[in-house]
Amino acid sequence: MELSQKLSGGKSISNLKRQEWLLFLALVLPNLLLFFIFNYYPLFFNTYLSFTFWDMLSPIKVWVGLDNYLKLFTDKNFITIITNTFYFSGASVLSTTILGLLTALLLNQPLRYRNAVRSAVFAPTVLSGAAIGIVWIYILDPRFGILANVLGVVGIPSPKWLTTTEWAMPAVIMVYAWKNMGYSTVIFLAGLKAIPPELYEAALVDGADWVNRFRHVTLPGLSPIIFFLVLTNTLASFQAFDIIKIMTDGGPVNATNTLVYYLYEQGFIAFSAGKAGVAAVLMFVMMFIFTVLQFRYSERHVHYS
Repeated sequence: MELSQKLSGGKSISNLKRQEWLLFLALVLPNLLLFFIFNYYPLFFNTYLSFTFWDMLSPIKVWVGLDNYLKLFTDKNFITIITNTFYFSGASVLSTTILGLLTALLLNQPLRYRNAVRSAVFAPTVLSGAAIGIVWIYILDPRFGILANVLGVVGIPSPKWLTTTEWAMPAVIMVYAWKNMGYSTVIFLAGLKAIPPELYEAALVDGADWVNRFRHVTLPGLSPIIFFLVLTNTLASFQAFDIIKIMTDGGPVNATNTLVYYLYEQGFIAFSAGKAGVAAVLMFVMMFIFTVLQFRYSERHVHYS
């Protein structure tokens, strides 16, 4: 009798677990299916296209193996594009993070109209990159732009920001950093509010000046925020497109042509799916490697307590 009860109890438990698993699959499978269709399938299909020659119109895709990769990696223009990508990403992330931190430290003080200034600083973040690019084209105009008039007051001639290879990339980086600085500022402000005031009080008791308080209290307390912002801003900078498209169109002479813009050119202007696929694969690999390295770095240098 007891044996039969145990067996029946075991069967009921197994049936219950089976029902729970069926319910779990019923709830999760539709989401997993959509996730695969809109995320992993394009990734796999793009990788396949990078090994083919296809003009995106013909029904036939010609398998060419590694030819697309070899042609691009031996192309001097493509090496320039990779260099531009790292230049744009590194400079924009560095400037956005530093300016965001300095602005957050300033707006964290008990200043008058502080909330209004916070809103003004954050406003460019929610504006369209295309609209911002158009406005800044007029601001940077070397003859009639606002910046040219301001520089003229102090006797400095305005450079041709968007038409010379020396100034085009710095101009784009400046506008990109201005647009995204507000996001970093808001995140830094939240991080500053989370640092316990007792730490600053203890540092004052120990006689620490503002430099040491910033170095030994503020920066360690903000390390998770810095890690998050550097990671997300870097991934976003790799995909920056709208400001470059509107302001310089990748020029002059490839001076502002980055990997994502090259992908657009090859895929939607030249209709070369193979070269565009190589650019997308390379961008994915670069972003993946950077993310892994960042997480490895965070294990030693990011303090969560």
